[in-house]
Formats: sequence, C-alpha cells, structure tokens
Amino acid sequence: MSVLRPVPTGNEIKLDAKRFIVSKTDTTGKIVYGNDYFTEIAGYKESELIGAPHNILRHPDMPKAVFYLMWQYLKSGRNIMAVVKNLAKNGDHYWVVTDFDIKRDQTGNVRHYLAFRQAAPKHVVKAIEPLYAKLLEIEKEHDMDASIEYLNGYLEEKRMNYDQFIEELAKPKGLTAIFFNKMKKMFG
Repeated sequence: MSVLRPVPTGNEIKLDAKRFIVSKTDTTGKIVYGNDYFTEIAGYKESELIGAPHNILRHPDMPKAVFYLMWQYLKSGRNIMAVVKNLAKNGDHYWVVTDFDIKRDQTGNVRHYLAFRQAAPKHVVKAIEPLYAKLLEIEKEHDMDASIEYLNGYLEEKRMNYDQFIEELAKPKGLTAIFFNKMKKMFG
C-alpha cells in the first residue's frame, strides 16, 4: 500500500481526556483494528487504515530513535509506554501517551500488539518536546544511532532507564489509571 503523507499544518487536535484511542497491529505493524475514536481522530476511513502500516500516522517531528526503542521492546516481548506525536490525514497533529500490550497465542507466540492511547497532558508534552527536538536534530546531523546514544546519556544523567523516565513523566494516575486499566482488560 502506497501512503501519501500529509503535510503538517501545525494545528493540534484537542483530544477528549476521557476517551481512549485503541488500535491493534499484526507483528509487522500493519493495522488490523482501530476503535471509532481512532478513526475519528486520525481522519481516515476504517477501510483506509485496515492493512495500512501504523506508521501512516508518524509525524515528522518524531525521532526515529523513539520508534526503534518501541520496536526493540515489543520484539523482545516487553510492553512499553511512550509519548507520541501523531499526524492525522488532514495534517493536524495530536499528542498521546501510548501503552502497548503484547497479545500471545496459546503456545506463547506473539499474535498482535494492542496500543491504548490517551491524550498526553500539557506538562508531558512540554517536557518531552525539547528532548524529541534534540533527538531529531542529532538524527538529521548524524544518524539514529547517535540519537540513541544521546538518549541513553540523557537518561543516565537522570539516573533512570527509559521505563522509569516515561512512568514518572506520563503514567496515568488516580481515576484515569483505573479507567485505563479497565480499558486494557476489556480488550485483553
């Protein structure tokens, strides 16, 4: 499937903090399911999304290193949470906190990945944007490996790993956490 990427408009889509975006991909990242809110916010018809690579939503402001890290976690069988800036079909963007879940068959083989997204709070976006801009700058000047090395140094300076950093920054708390966990169980 050939994907024509939209040109970013710079306009942010305001997400409903009480609603969750859910999508499911196969092990290669092709979309096999998306809930109604996913199609509404992404701006694509369901038929356009099903079978499309999930990176159809990748905003050019997102460093490759973040997606590399996500895939490394998932391929090693580990769930991961990340803050992501996505690109809608009309070129507008939206920030989400994404929590992945790995679904396996009865023999333990990975069948698909579920992604549960909710609106990223403003303080999270404010904290992550400068880091992502720096990673992207390094990728443009050098390559993704240099960006990953910078991220590792950044985390070492904070004396935390990626999981700890994202959890401290963006993990849902209080009632939001309860609803988020119920949503994940519903799809489990």
